[in-house]
Amino acid sequence: MARRKNGQGTVRLRKDGRWEGRIVIGYDENGLPKTKNVTAKTKTECIEKLEKLKDETGFIRREKVHSRMTFGEWMDFWYQNYCKIRIKESTQEGYETRIYNHIIPKIGKIPLNELTQNDLQKFYNSLKQDGRLRYRDTLGEGLSDRFVRSCHANCRTALQKATDDGLIKKNPAIGCKIPPKKSREMQVLTPDEIKRFLVQAKYDGFFEIFLVALSTGLRRGEDMALKWEDLNLDTGELKVRRQVKRTKGRLVITEPKTEESVRTIILPRSLVSILKEYKETIDSEWMFPSPRVEGMPRDPSAVYGMMQVILERAECKKLRFHDLRHTFATTSVANGMDIKTLSTILGHVSSKTTLDIYLHSTEEMKKEAAEKINARFNKDTGDNEETTKDKQEKPTQAKFEPKKGKMRKPGTGCISRINDHLYEGRYSPKDAYGKRMARNIYAPTREECEEKLAILIKEMKSEIAEQKAKLKNAQ
Repeated sequence: MARRKNGQGTVRLRKDGRWEGRIVIGYDENGLPKTKNVTAKTKTECIEKLEKLKDETGFIRREKVHSRMTFGEWMDFWYQNYCKIRIKESTQEGYETRIYNHIIPKIGKIPLNELTQNDLQKFYNSLKQDGRLRYRDTLGEGLSDRFVRSCHANCRTALQKATDDGLIKKNPAIGCKIPPKKSREMQVLTPDEIKRFLVQAKYDGFFEIFLVALSTGLRRGEDMALKWEDLNLDTGELKVRRQVKRTKGRLVITEPKTEESVRTIILPRSLVSILKEYKETIDSEWMFPSPRVEGMPRDPSAVYGMMQVILERAECKKLRFHDLRHTFATTSVANGMDIKTLSTILGHVSSKTTLDIYLHSTEEMKKEAAEKINARFNKDTGDNEETTKDKQEKPTQAKFEPKKGKMRKPGTGCISRINDHLYEGRYSPKDAYGKRMARNIYAPTREECEEKLAILIKEMKSEIAEQKAKLKNAQ
């Protein structure tokens, strides 16, 4: 009996004498196939019903997948049918940017069975040298090492699937030279910087947000997604069970990063007392509600932007929000917290992850312990000679006074810092018809951003004046 080709569905004779046809229409979140079936009295009728079911369900016919299809067609097929169903919506955005904005436009026309390692290598090199599509004037023409590595990961995984399915004999992505993975430099706030940072944050109205981050090591999305129902004000138990992310231009509430990220933390009593007082001022289910959108938490990106302003005013070094997590962890290790406990609080998959990240902290603790033992030994033996740095009285630090931010005059737009080397200027007046019109400009420095913003404002005011003149003449 002739066998049906792979991917065409199955037709079989059941024990009750009826014929059954079955096709796979997709996969669930665990990667298991979801199927639909039809039944008929004869095999011919069953095949006809099965073909009709394929058309109704949008079934992707196997004959569309072959070794002569283009690499772009295969990337799209692989992503839509094997990849997209298994990743979170927030992760899909990155995949789609790489696949549809870079991979397919650059090397998508090459036949799948003709794609070579050289083709991929040239593509990766071009991304690094001249692959950026936006902000080339401010960020440079080439893309980051991390982006190139991610493109390679997508190509390699898709091509491995093609290899496993017998479409190609060998995965051409294996052996390509890509930029090495570099660990980001970890920065932490010193005790004095923490004090200045929190004093300034309190003055600017962000004290509780950053105090929770520094006291718990929560990720930015986890911090913003806290609800009052997550906190037991009597026991100090704080349950972390969701996160908020900006995906495709909108805020999305999702589950935490990993299963281990769903956890319970015991807050210090001093922090619980502060949050009790803070709760009296909040009329929302969210611990840190959005000041603009009712019923939603604060936007993590907006909080990051304000964090940069506060750091600058507090005369602290530039940090990522994630470095507040590092500050908590490093301080905890320095104060004697064991790695296993810290790993649980941070929501790491394993203690090894925690140890790999904060190994330098444990090494410093060992050195400090050795110095204490040495000092104790000298004391016991009567040796008063200092074995470490001479003891000196610490100079009294001047009290930090928070700085008041400069208020921009109405009609001059606003400027925000996006990252270390990019500022955004925005002007959003109402046009002659009463509708809000917003436009942005970007520059590598605040000074250049001010100049570009002034030009933009002048152009938009002139445009609005022309609209008003036309309306007046029309009347």
